[in-house]
Amino acid sequence: MSHSQLSIRLQLSLLMAVTALGAQAQVLTYHNDAGRTGLNPNETVLSPANVHSATFGKLFQTVLDGRVDAQPLYVPGVTVGSLGVHNVLIVATERDSVYALDADTGAILWRTRTLKFLEVPSDPRGCGQVIPEIGITATPVINLQTSPPTVYVVAMSKTIFTKNYHQRLHALNISNGEEEFGGPVDIQGSFPGTGDGSQGGKVLFDPAQYKARAGLLLTGNTVYVGWSSHCDFEPYTGWIMGYNATTLAQTGILNITPNGEGGAFWNSGAGIAADASGNLFALAANGTFDTTLNGQGFPANGDFGNAILRISAANNNLSVADYFTMSNTVSESNADEDLGSGGAIVLPDLQDNNGKTWHLVIGAGKDTNVYLANRDNLGKFNPSNDNAIYQQLTGALGGGVFSAPAYFNGQVYFGAVGDSIRAFQFSNARLAPSPASQTPNSFPYPGASPSISANGTSNGIVWAVENVASMAVLHAYLATNLATELYNSNQAPLGRDHFGPGNKFMTPTIANGKVYVGTPNGVAAFGLLSK
Repeated sequence: MSHSQLSIRLQLSLLMAVTALGAQAQVLTYHNDAGRTGLNPNETVLSPANVHSATFGKLFQTVLDGRVDAQPLYVPGVTVGSLGVHNVLIVATERDSVYALDADTGAILWRTRTLKFLEVPSDPRGCGQVIPEIGITATPVINLQTSPPTVYVVAMSKTIFTKNYHQRLHALNISNGEEEFGGPVDIQGSFPGTGDGSQGGKVLFDPAQYKARAGLLLTGNTVYVGWSSHCDFEPYTGWIMGYNATTLAQTGILNITPNGEGGAFWNSGAGIAADASGNLFALAANGTFDTTLNGQGFPANGDFGNAILRISAANNNLSVADYFTMSNTVSESNADEDLGSGGAIVLPDLQDNNGKTWHLVIGAGKDTNVYLANRDNLGKFNPSNDNAIYQQLTGALGGGVFSAPAYFNGQVYFGAVGDSIRAFQFSNARLAPSPASQTPNSFPYPGASPSISANGTSNGIVWAVENVASMAVLHAYLATNLATELYNSNQAPLGRDHFGPGNKFMTPTIANGKVYVGTPNGVAAFGLLSK
């Protein structure tokens, strides 16, 4: 073989390898995309035919330095310094560490601590929601438009001696974990208002009073962060902040209860969603809602607690552009029976039987209802009824929702507390009132945030983790009929696939023939077993 022939063959081999890597799915954000569908439609390895305990099981389990509350993220074909090209799994812990793992072996490629000198992760702030410490709770987001790609994380810490608390946005080079763009930046903010924690006509962001729980969102060149309270301990209000992805400068700030209280964004870890135009959609938690409306039908004092929100980010000016809240919103907030425990999905365009295209957003909270709203006209507030919403399925779920739904091929999947996962079918751009199918087993608190793998519209599998204190269980179901369980991690003999106790808001990540699950001390990976 001539030198030129060898060179051509090597180039073709390299091209084929790069093409194969590029064809792999990427999981760069919570629930796979900015719409938060939870769907990986590019899974060519796993199928209902091979996902069963004889051929599928636990491949490895990597122990890390703390609890993994964030969803693991996946990027194929990353050059990691002198270590060469790897498929990379990004995992963040409550010890304020970010890890890059080899996604195929679990080996640690690099680790970055986001703490500064004399700092430790935050204590739980007297709250049992995130224990025993608070570090990185929100699912990071990865930007492929930078070279190399950038991992954005929000980390909470405190200084040992002064006990000052810090919230910082970090931008990490995915190749080596080093800080980029002059980061990190301290997160600060104020907003005009006289609400909870205000001083001198402004509500103030106190880093000690908040945690970033909802997954980060990247849309355009902006990273968005939503903020949650600690166990509803006052004072707190509802904040969303935007940061330039390449300068880390704060570009926008919004408080949705500036003259009231509450209204946080935690959503059981689900990320704020976005549509293709850059509008943000979020479910606000219990908080002040002004039942006195102005001439445009908006709360007179700008307080939007317990609502579905469409937030405009035009010209980096964050503002509530539209909303829906139910007629009994005040009593729901008073009873802590709000929407903020669930996540929202920006659905793909749907057509009715007249050929009209609808732009819809769907979500549910603690009241067991499913809310389907028109993104172009959410419906606002009527004290007498909820007729203005596009569709409401009252009592459709068997419990409150402390999780994120998922969407695949005309069906939406909800996993409420103490309930089976239920699949609801769309027809003519409306949901059937009863489930098309449901799982044979139920899921204890906090229910389940399902993720879905498929090859286009075929081979759909619904994956979910059952949060059991003694031993969590990974389940796989046929997406077209949830009554068919394909696999669970208790089926194999001798505990082969066990991966330890549950970890509250566990959201599986599926990519390149593997399923990754965060645990109380690391990450477990499942896939096809070697013969």
